[in-house]
Amino acid sequence: MPKLEFPVLPLRGILVFPYMLIHLDVGRERSMAAIEDAMLKDKQVLLLAQKEIEIDNPTPDDLYTVGTIVEIKQLLRLPGGTLRVLVEGITRGQVDEFIEEEPFFKARVIRMTNDDNLTREIETMCRSLHHQFEEYARLSKRISPETIGSVLAVKEPGRMADLVASHLNLKIEDKQAVLEAMNISDRLEKITELIMREIEILELERRIGLRVRKQMEKAQKEYYLREQMKAIQKELGDKDEKQAEIEEYKEKVNKGNLTEEAREKALKEIDRLDKMPVSSSEGTVVRTYLDWILALPWNKTSRDKADLIRAERILDEDHYGLKKVKERIIEFLSIRKLTSKMKSPILCLVGPPGVGKTSLAKSIARALDRKFVRMSLGGVRDEAEIRGHRRTYIGALPGRVIQGIRQAGTRNPVFLFDEIDKMTSDLRGDPASALLEVLDPEQNNTFTDHYLELPFDLSKVLFIMTANSMDTIPRPLLDRMEVIQLSGYTEEEKVNIAVEHLVNKQMKGHGLKDNQVSIDPSAVRKIVRGYTRESGVRNMERQIANLLRKVAVKVVKNEWKPQTIMPEDVEKLLGASRFQHQAAAHKPEIGAATGLAYTEVGGEVLMIEVTPLVGKGVLTLTGKLGDIMKESAQAGWTFVRSHASELGIRDDFYDKIDLHIHVPEGAVPKDGPSAGITMATAMASALAKRAVRQDVAMTGEITLRGNVLPIGGLKEKALAAHRAGLKKVIVPKDNRKDLEEIPQEVRKELEFILVERMEEVLNVALLPVSESVQYLRDVPVYSEFSELEMVDEAGNHNPQERPL
Repeated sequence: MPKLEFPVLPLRGILVFPYMLIHLDVGRERSMAAIEDAMLKDKQVLLLAQKEIEIDNPTPDDLYTVGTIVEIKQLLRLPGGTLRVLVEGITRGQVDEFIEEEPFFKARVIRMTNDDNLTREIETMCRSLHHQFEEYARLSKRISPETIGSVLAVKEPGRMADLVASHLNLKIEDKQAVLEAMNISDRLEKITELIMREIEILELERRIGLRVRKQMEKAQKEYYLREQMKAIQKELGDKDEKQAEIEEYKEKVNKGNLTEEAREKALKEIDRLDKMPVSSSEGTVVRTYLDWILALPWNKTSRDKADLIRAERILDEDHYGLKKVKERIIEFLSIRKLTSKMKSPILCLVGPPGVGKTSLAKSIARALDRKFVRMSLGGVRDEAEIRGHRRTYIGALPGRVIQGIRQAGTRNPVFLFDEIDKMTSDLRGDPASALLEVLDPEQNNTFTDHYLELPFDLSKVLFIMTANSMDTIPRPLLDRMEVIQLSGYTEEEKVNIAVEHLVNKQMKGHGLKDNQVSIDPSAVRKIVRGYTRESGVRNMERQIANLLRKVAVKVVKNEWKPQTIMPEDVEKLLGASRFQHQAAAHKPEIGAATGLAYTEVGGEVLMIEVTPLVGKGVLTLTGKLGDIMKESAQAGWTFVRSHASELGIRDDFYDKIDLHIHVPEGAVPKDGPSAGITMATAMASALAKRAVRQDVAMTGEITLRGNVLPIGGLKEKALAAHRAGLKKVIVPKDNRKDLEEIPQEVRKELEFILVERMEEVLNVALLPVSESVQYLRDVPVYSEFSELEMVDEAGNHNPQERPL
C-alpha cells in the first residue's frame, strides 16, 4: 500500500469516520500549525484520537495509530485566535512512523482502502444491521427519520457500518475498535455487537422508566383519592377522620403495657378528645398528654446482671480504690440475687471535686447493665424542674425526673442527681423539698408528677446523688440518703491511677506511641508532689497532658529521642515545681510544734511558732487564722497558765510576757478544730524552754481542762505526716476507729500515740529541760529575753532572779 506524509491533528473526546462531514474547533498551537501546513498543500490531514482526553500536550504514545484522513473544506478564524474547520472524512489511515513532532505532528501514513465485495454472509449481516439500527433509532428517539433514511440508503457495507457507528452513543474506545477493523466482515460483526448492547441498555432504561411512571401514576391516584376523601369527610363534619384518630389511640392504649390507673386515665382523656372540635386548641394539649402516657415505661424493666465477678471487674477497671462504694454495690447485687423485692438504695457520694463521683455512677450502671440518666441540680431553683408543671399552663411538660425515665425507656435505670448540694430556692418553690418524695423509699413507689397527675413507681430506680459537702444539703433530705464519703486520693493512689489509666489515655489522645515515650512512676510521683495540690486527679491529668504536649512538639521537630521520662526530666519540661510540701524539722526546736491540717487538697503539715516577748500578757495571733483556731489558741493559753507550776514556769509570767503565735504561709486562710493541742504544746515549749521533738506531729482539739477531743480527716493527715518524713503522730483516743482507713504501708512506718489528756501530749512531745539547753542557744531571742528579764521594774540589774 502507498505511504504518504500527512500532518497529524490530535482529537480529544471525538472520533471522525470516513464520509463524515463535521466542524472542529482547533485551539492548540501544534494543531493550528498542522492545519496551516495542510492548507498550503493538498488540504489533507490525518485525524488521530487521543487515548486520554485529560492530556493537553500529547506525545505519539498518547495517540491511536489508526485514524481518518480528511480533507479541509472550510477554514474560519474565530476571535481569540482559534480556528473552526469543516472537514470531510476520506478514508482510513494507519501511521507507519512519526516523522516530526515540532512544530506539529507529521507522520508517514499507510492509506487504507475499503474492499466492498458483497458476499452472501456480508449481505445478511447488512440486513441484520439495518433492522437493529431501526430498532435503536426507535428506542433512543434521538435520531431523525431523515438520518435513518440516509443511513439505510447506503449500499456499500463498509460505509454503512461507519455511518451507523458515528450515530451510536459509544465510548471512544468502542468507536476506535470499529475504525481499526479493516476487514468488512469484522467491522460489521463488531458494530452489530455494539448496537445490540446499546439496544439492550435502552430496553432496560425503557422498562425502568415505565415502572417509575406507573409508581408515580399510582401515587398521584392515591393523592387524588385522599383529597376526595378529605373533601367528603369535611362535608360530613370531620367525624370519620377524628374517629380514625380516636381508634388509633384506643388501640395503642389497649396494646400498651400501662398500669390500670394509667389505662383508665388515658381512656378518659380519649373520650374528652372525641367530644372536642378539631379546631379546639385544647385538643393539642390532650394529644400531647396522651403521647406522654403512652411513651412512659410503666411496667418495662431491664434485667440486672447479677454476676458479682463481672461487676467487680468493671468497677476495678474504671476506678482505683474507692473500696467502700464498691463493697456497697456488690452487697446490693448479692441481695438482688437472693430476692427481687428489695427496694433500691438511695446513695449519696460526698467528696471533693475530681475524685470520680460522676464517673463512678456511670460505672455502676455499666456493672448492673442498666440504663444511665444524669440530671444536674447545680443552680436549679424551680420546684417544677422536679415535679413538672400543671397542664393548665401553656407549654407545660413533666418534670425532669419523668423525662429522664422516658429517656431511659425502663423504670429501673441508674438515675444520677449531680451536685445536689448546689440547689437553691426562690419564690418558685424549693426543689429540695420536691426531692423528698422522689428519694423516700417508703413513698416514691407512688410519685405523682404535676403534669401526669398519675402515680409512677420510682422504687425500682437506683438513685445516686453527688455532693462536695453535706453542709448545704437540707437535713430532711440528707436523712433519706445513705451517705458514702469519698475522701481525696492518697499520693500512692494518684500514682497508680496515673500509671494504670491516665498516662495511656493521654498518650492515645496526643498521638504518641509506647516506643516513643513512657513515663516512669517516679516521674508521676514528682508531678503529684510538685505540680498538683488537689484531692482528685483532674489537675494531675492536665499536668500529664501538658508534659506530653511538650514531648509531642519535640517529636514533630525531630528533637526527641525515644526515652523514659524520669523525675529529673519533669522539671526540664514543666518548669520549676509549683508547690512545696512541708518537711519535718532536722532537730528539736523550742517554741515550734508540728501540727496536721485537713484542706480541700488533702492533708498538710502545719508548723506553729510561738515567741515570748517582754510585755504585759498580750496574746498576738498572726497567719490569717479563722475564729475556731483563735479560740483554740485562747484555750491553749489558759491551759498553760493553769498548769504553769507543773511546767516549771513562774506563776506571774503572764504579767511580764507577751506571746506571739504565728502560723507560716500567712496568705493562706486556716481554720478548723485540729490545732488546739499543737498550739498549747508550742506555747508550753516556748515558756518552759523545753524543745519539741522534731519527729512528732499532732492533731486534736483541747478543752480548758486539758481534755483532747477527736477530729476528722485523720487519713489525709496521716498521709501528710508520712510524706513529710515524721515518725510519730499524736491523735485523740476517740479516733482509734479511724486508724483502719489508713493504708497498711503507712501504718507500718508511723507510730500512732493515742491520748486523752494534754499532759500526755506534753510528756511525749517535749524533751526534758536538761536536753533542751543546747537548743536554747540556737534561738537568739531567748538570750536577749533572758538578759532583759533580769532587770527589775526600777531598772536595777538582779542576777539572782531565776529566768523563766
